[in-house]
Amino acid sequence: MSRKPTPPRSTRTPSKASTGQKLEHALEKALDPFAAALKRAAGGVSAGPSVAASAAPGKPGLDVSPLAVPFPAIAPIGGVEIATARAGFYKHERQDLTVFRFAPGTTCAGVFTRHKVGSAPVDWCRRHLEADRGGEDVRALVVNAGCANAFTGKAGADAARRTASEVAKRFGCRQRDVMLASTGVIGVVLDEKKIVARLPDIEAALHADRWAEAGQAIMTTDTFPKGSVAEAEIDGVKVRVAGIAKGSGMIAPDMATMLAFIVTDAAIAPSVLRALLNVHVRTTFNSVTVDGDTSTNDTVLIFATGASGAPRIGRVGDRRLKSFSAALDKVMLDLAHQLVRDGEGATKFVKVTVDGAASPASARKLAKSIADSPLVKTAIAGEDANWGRIVMAVGKTEEPVDRDRLAIRFGPHVAAVDGAPSPTYDEAKMSAYMKRSEIDITVDVGSGRASATVWTCDLTKRYIEINGDYRS
Repeated sequence: MSRKPTPPRSTRTPSKASTGQKLEHALEKALDPFAAALKRAAGGVSAGPSVAASAAPGKPGLDVSPLAVPFPAIAPIGGVEIATARAGFYKHERQDLTVFRFAPGTTCAGVFTRHKVGSAPVDWCRRHLEADRGGEDVRALVVNAGCANAFTGKAGADAARRTASEVAKRFGCRQRDVMLASTGVIGVVLDEKKIVARLPDIEAALHADRWAEAGQAIMTTDTFPKGSVAEAEIDGVKVRVAGIAKGSGMIAPDMATMLAFIVTDAAIAPSVLRALLNVHVRTTFNSVTVDGDTSTNDTVLIFATGASGAPRIGRVGDRRLKSFSAALDKVMLDLAHQLVRDGEGATKFVKVTVDGAASPASARKLAKSIADSPLVKTAIAGEDANWGRIVMAVGKTEEPVDRDRLAIRFGPHVAAVDGAPSPTYDEAKMSAYMKRSEIDITVDVGSGRASATVWTCDLTKRYIEINGDYRS
């Protein structure tokens, strides 16, 4: 199966940036002249070979997704060391604590959930990254699985602060330069003593070659660790970009994904990193959905260590960003696709493309309506090309749609054209196509020229089973 489907055409949907939108607009303007070249580069960026990695179970009894892909071989990236440990947030034996230590001068930026009940770690990172000179010298990242520390009030905020303070003391930095992320059960206050007790072991175990272990330790209901790596050039100097992510359910991001952490050895100012994230998140993490639910803890953080020796990029309009931007987009899209491939109970990886929309925003809304529809997703699970459900999902959005020009395809097979069943419709061929593990659905709504693509998965009985006893 193809691991990295072709990236979609860019859709410029509005998105509130964590910094002023002027930076985003400047970056987009700077990159627009290279749009075609960037897309070609994104398809040809050098990526590391894949290696099999055993999936340390996020939850006992979960079978590895049939859509899983191998964890890639990620060689050490200069300026970062990683360690994992068991802090005991889970009853069963597993690693559930991950710490990254960064070289002095590492820059950082992030994008976060717009959920109205954001977690304490989200509040912590957002506050310090958006402060004056925020993200200029970030020295550590602490990630725990098993406790989301969300909807925990002042007690949760205090626990986050104490965690950062203890890590800062051990690593010799300010507590504001320690980033935090949590995932797990909502409504449980983080017991930071479990983290603090393992810090000596963590510090002793720090090593540059721990990417696979980190990918496993951040899992919850994930069934396989998710990683990606790519290479690029900045002013003739090779730089690398690598990342890990977790997420399997509660995936309908409104910024990014559940959790994703990306590291590069390039030297890039925080303002430029923020602008890059806000541009690429739209057609990567914000274009996937598993179940239509957005998490309280959604976080994407990117760290730039500068260890490659490439010149520092401090301006969003710098033309030397082209190759790096393509590599970052490639890693983000790959990680986003893996989230869908690990959708709770998923058996089908589904690409939904809407063409002929009145605007990019309209195309995106239409594609999301199809991808989020339980009726569409259950039909796909049953291998039924029930295109009537797609008509339903399109029409309920109240977006501009020309009924008499509406066309629907499943892969190469035409189901409807000009607002009516296709005269060439072949039930046998359609049924055979629906048995595939990867399915493309294309809908032309006949109202304009805009397009958008969203990736999703089917909805099976296993999804109910997994979520029916999530806390047990």
